[in-house]
Amino acid sequence: MAVAGIAALLASCSGHQFHVEGSISGAKDSTLRLELVGIDDVTELSSVRLGSDGSFSLSGEAPTAGPEFYRLRIADQIVNLAIDSTETVVIRGQWPNLASTYEVADTGQNARIRELALMQIRLQDSVIALTRRGGISPSQLQQTVADMVERHKHEVTTRYIFTQPWSASAYFALFQTIGNSLIFNPRTDAADVRVFAAVATSWDTYHPGTARTENLHSIALEGMRQTARRQPAAGAGQAGGREIVVETGSIDIGLKDKAGRERHLHELKGQVVMLDFHVFAQQESTERILLLQELYGKYHSRGFEIFQVSLDLDRHFWRQRTEALPWVCVRDDDALDSRYLPMYNVQSLPEFFLIDRDGNLVKRSLQIDDIDKEIQQLLR
Repeated sequence: MAVAGIAALLASCSGHQFHVEGSISGAKDSTLRLELVGIDDVTELSSVRLGSDGSFSLSGEAPTAGPEFYRLRIADQIVNLAIDSTETVVIRGQWPNLASTYEVADTGQNARIRELALMQIRLQDSVIALTRRGGISPSQLQQTVADMVERHKHEVTTRYIFTQPWSASAYFALFQTIGNSLIFNPRTDAADVRVFAAVATSWDTYHPGTARTENLHSIALEGMRQTARRQPAAGAGQAGGREIVVETGSIDIGLKDKAGRERHLHELKGQVVMLDFHVFAQQESTERILLLQELYGKYHSRGFEIFQVSLDLDRHFWRQRTEALPWVCVRDDDALDSRYLPMYNVQSLPEFFLIDRDGNLVKRSLQIDDIDKEIQQLLR
């Protein structure tokens, strides 16, 4: 029995399968393959020879540790998919332009992945057309392509990544390429490191401990190392107009406190930190501040600190409310438009996170039942 047949048989025996079915017109006698796209390699799960009507039905073992990525492939034409349960995905397309003509009966992640795939195809086609046009100098060509890529990245980050950083589509977006190069390249661009780190942080919450979550962290940390080497040693935390990305397991935040001094989250490495996003103008603010004061009084002497990010519009009001608070209080002038909110996947306020002594984000509020117990464990 063929390897693909054995894989399909084993999957059918488990009873926990996902299914991909539909039709691809104009592809009679072509072989349609279902492949698992792993972190390091691609594995064929099953295949089918298409008949005159192009209908197909393929299946595989359902993932048990977060979303996994798959693809349907005929020759070099690919349909990318994300599967996280025993679901059925319906695909319809046409040969020979399957990658750009397919439709998916899914309004969720696979619809977003399709949109991202089509955007990548359009970007690549535009770059190819530009290089073939002629009449443009090499430096102009390089700059024009760079501008096209930056516009693409801006659209992808604002519409797909920072809106749903925990999602399969956000993960998929990070690894799209143009030619043989990553569109988001954390080895060369500190801004891209922050994008990877934002998704890694969110996946820690929704898919903790999975291989893909660990992969995101590894890439982000390696990117931090690479980009840090390219930053000049001099300067007070700035290089080329961008903040230096510091090698920690959380995303650095740099904002001014009530005295006008710029404070950075990474400066608290070595302590257990509560990162608190807060709006003092909210009704529940007073009750929350009392709770934080209690925690600070109990644990500060043992190495506990609070880094509180205010998103209040009124600077004067914020300074009044924080005057007597003993912990680090900073304010973002962008308020609810703060870039740090999508980076940390903050969906509602107030919100807090716990960070260990090594600077690694450990848990967010929805994962914590007993805050005293969690802090005590981290202080050991």
